[in-house]
Amino acid sequence: MIIYETQVAPEWVDYNGHMNDAEYARVFSQACEALIDHIGLDEAGREHYGYTVYTLETHLCYRREAHQGQPLNVDLTLLDSDAKRLHVFFAMFDDEGNLLATSEQMLMGMKKASGRPSPFPAKIANCIEELPKANSQAWPTLAGRTIGIRR
Repeated sequence: MIIYETQVAPEWVDYNGHMNDAEYARVFSQACEALIDHIGLDEAGREHYGYTVYTLETHLCYRREAHQGQPLNVDLTLLDSDAKRLHVFFAMFDDEGNLLATSEQMLMGMKKASGRPSPFPAKIANCIEELPKANSQAWPTLAGRTIGIRR
């Protein structure tokens, strides 16, 4: 499911002539916002439910360079969820279908008034159930990776 589309802005290009690493994070953050809007927690939904979503952890993996003006498409897969959390996997592709980067994220639903974790409102939980899910036996190859020096 393509959750977000954009293109590489001129100000995102660094001294190496391609999209700066921080800008990949920006695009994935915007994709996450698109996801949050998609499940009903846009500005009006956040106000109505008194509820929001925080990012607890992000793991970025850079695969290819992106260049100024290049179209970007971000695909979403729900890896797992429970009453309060979403474990999501975003994959960024160019217009030729080449994988540019991935972002695996853990998101937490929060009551705005208390600033504490809280179960998703029922209507939001129903929207989450409709998201495209990864088969637990066949997660995306780059999901669940750890960082470290291999010896």
